[in-house]
Amino acid sequence: MKIVVLGGGIGPERHVSLVSATSACKALRSLGHEAVFVDMYLGLEKVSGPLEELFRTPDGLCGEVSIGTAEPDLEAVKASREDKGPSRLGKNVLELCALADCVFLGLHGEDGEDGKIQAVLDLMGVPYTGSGMLGSAMAMDKAVAKRIMDSCGVPTPPWRELRYGREDIPALAETLPVPCAVKAVCGGSSLGVALPETREELRRALEDLLRYGNRIVVEEKIRGRELTVPVLDGEALRAIEIVPPEGKDFDYVAKYQSGSQGAREICPAPISPEEEALLAGYALRLNKALGLSVYSRTDFILDGQGRAWCLEVNTLPGMTPNSLIPKAAAVKGLSYEQLCEQIVLLSLAERGK
Repeated sequence: MKIVVLGGGIGPERHVSLVSATSACKALRSLGHEAVFVDMYLGLEKVSGPLEELFRTPDGLCGEVSIGTAEPDLEAVKASREDKGPSRLGKNVLELCALADCVFLGLHGEDGEDGKIQAVLDLMGVPYTGSGMLGSAMAMDKAVAKRIMDSCGVPTPPWRELRYGREDIPALAETLPVPCAVKAVCGGSSLGVALPETREELRRALEDLLRYGNRIVVEEKIRGRELTVPVLDGEALRAIEIVPPEGKDFDYVAKYQSGSQGAREICPAPISPEEEALLAGYALRLNKALGLSVYSRTDFILDGQGRAWCLEVNTLPGMTPNSLIPKAAAVKGLSYEQLCEQIVLLSLAERGK
């Protein structure tokens, strides 16, 4: 099968996406598929010859990539592209996608998880992995997703949506409740998220989050255990507990770094059968309400009274070999390579192919 694996892009989750996409590309190639990796933003400026030949390149255009401790320098990425135009799609990206049997979306966050690339591929008639345009867009927008949670009976921490500018920060810093969680509506990978405990931390958080836009969600900070429930083909997989390093929150560094900086991920989570069923039921209910398909991952806090609070749902969760979905799939007996292939096959069936 000819498969284009899209990754990279020009959003804050670029580094994570590069690792997800190149890992999936290598896995699919190991099973005999003609998979090729393409950076959605940089495109194929340095590639010559017929595009069809790219499916037979020895390495699938997969380079060596890694996830650092800092966000990507997006201005440097933009400067590295020969075409300095406004398009967020690089040279020949769509032309190569049109030649594929399926596009594997190794993208995360902005331009990948928000329904935009799904809409483009829908218009082209090209099958792609994961949920469709509308479900992706609703899940990505934290304020919209919260409204869906409220409407379908999935508990979520008390919240409000705010639009603000720099001039509003002094008043907000004095009136919003603390501690709280402050989130950019379209952030991901723990980027665009702050957990201020004091009013000064809240003020700094509000200033910093303006980098991601002027819409935020402010929610009550629920203390408890962090758990996540992957869903694959309409089935909830075993829950995973995420234990941040001592004295730290589950931020970008804790999520992606190993050793003392990284979080421990326990799969299956050490919770009771009743708690497992509660989390699975909420995850499946939210997936159905949003119209999601193929695979996803829903994040929760389980408080000291055994109540589950839904934080968000990810429609294109991390797909590195060490990511949470592959860990839960391994408990089910699926290798990383088998999981990648199953995502492709389920997606083709979802789109009638």
